[in-house]
Amino acid sequence: MKSETKCATTIGRSSPIPQAQWVVHGRLIMLIMLIMTVITVASGCQRPLFVDKAPRTQFDTYDKLRQQNQSLLVPDEFGNPQPALRARLSPQS
Repeated sequence: MKSETKCATTIGRSSPIPQAQWVVHGRLIMLIMLIMTVITVASGCQRPLFVDKAPRTQFDTYDKLRQQNQSLLVPDEFGNPQPALRARLSPQS
């Protein structure tokens, strides 16, 4: 009987996959991952969806026309900008 050399890795198949095919498949997978990464990074370099100066709702436009607009951010005790929820959500008199 002859001694047969078999590849140690099999993927649910009856016959093993030769080592050269693993190299080709590995390179193909790496190329696909590289292309996906480039597409993801390139698509992130677009302009923002909403402009900061544009009114967010029809109520913002209404308040701005009547000089009743509230500031969106107020500085906290450390000087960091925080959303001005208390001033914007309190009942107006």
